[in-house]
Amino acid sequence: MALSISHNLSEEAILWLFIILHIFIYPASNAFNSYFDKDEGSIGGLKNPPKVDRNVLYMANLFDTLGLALTLWFFWGNWVLAAMLVVYIGVSRAYSHPMIRLKKFAFLSWFIAGFFQGAWVVWTVYIGLNDFAFSSLFKAPVLIPGLLASAILWGSYPMTQVYQHREDSKRGDYTLSIRLGILGTFHFTAICFAVATLAFCLYFQAYWQLFYAWHFLLAMLPVLLFFGWWYLKVLKDSSMANFTNTMRLNFISATCLGGFFLYFFLHSSHVLNVVGLY
Repeated sequence: MALSISHNLSEEAILWLFIILHIFIYPASNAFNSYFDKDEGSIGGLKNPPKVDRNVLYMANLFDTLGLALTLWFFWGNWVLAAMLVVYIGVSRAYSHPMIRLKKFAFLSWFIAGFFQGAWVVWTVYIGLNDFAFSSLFKAPVLIPGLLASAILWGSYPMTQVYQHREDSKRGDYTLSIRLGILGTFHFTAICFAVATLAFCLYFQAYWQLFYAWHFLLAMLPVLLFFGWWYLKVLKDSSMANFTNTMRLNFISATCLGGFFLYFFLHSSHVLNVVGLY
């Protein structure tokens, strides 16, 4: 999404931002939260997570440091990008650290996780690629795509918690999914996804071309079909709201959305035309 709305693209900047985020910052966030959560049941992509020790915390600190060091090295002078990454790291750590532990506040953690993993990341990448002032984020063509990314995450976030009720309750983390209940989580996600999908279609119609909206709907179809099948299963047996089905939904939605945004970037930026593939 961030690539598609950026005007000053370079292969090196794209590569380094990918490395900084996906090789260092994201894994550090995962490791830091895993250290303080100390999950014993299925969590994230791990059905049987290993026990964590201080080495996990040390690696999280090391990876965050390396990620910021690479940012200052390659994007030298882009202090806005560095500051936005520092804010992301700080919020990510506040999510699980016992001194703050945003995770125990159902609606606050839902809003903050969706905002910073969605809009904030889109805007951070946009700043990194274009080296614009922070004020550029308040322009509608940049502001709206970020909020749309968050809208998707606000819908999917409670679904990632639907099988963790017992594990979260043991730590006193009464998540949004616990508050909503299993069926309530499904209903909440369905409403959020419907609103987000409509918003995406209106965005494509207003700022791009209507056929992108149809392609977006087509990309979301497998997600809708699996979600509907899963919901019917849970209606008959609540134990079907388990780790396996949650990971299946995550995989399908990540693949479909990731595939669509890759297509959207390649097509809208005319990269396919340049290489003669379209």
